[in-house]
Amino acid sequence: MRRDAATRSPWILHFDTGSCNGCDLEVWALLTPRYDVERFGMVNKANPKHADILLITGPVTRKAEERLVNLYNQTPEPKLVIACGDCASNGVPFFDCYNVCGGVDKVIPVDMYVPGCSCRPEAIMDAVVKGIELWKRKAQEERS
Repeated sequence: MRRDAATRSPWILHFDTGSCNGCDLEVWALLTPRYDVERFGMVNKANPKHADILLITGPVTRKAEERLVNLYNQTPEPKLVIACGDCASNGVPFFDCYNVCGGVDKVIPVDMYVPGCSCRPEAIMDAVVKGIELWKRKAQEERS
């Protein structure tokens, strides 16, 4: 019963791995009454042990690399990773910088990418809504 209830309300953990904060502002805009992302049952959480979906912004810096891996490992299965913005998707425009690992997929597996610099709140919301369906499928596969 706990698993069934949990698949209806995915909780999100937002983590900035070194962005310019452009995508962060758009992620936080989702929580405002204008976009009201909570109507999809999503709640932003600060603890990875309570999260189901990791929403990552920014290129992964060398300092954030270990923390990102720890957050990923602490998030219970089934989990979903969404890379928001061009920086998180492929590391551009910080490609080939000495202190940047690249995109999020260079460090942890990524399920979905949201393009844009900064990505629009509507694009993030579309990705999260599609991500919920993918996450529910993962949860059902895990149960069977």
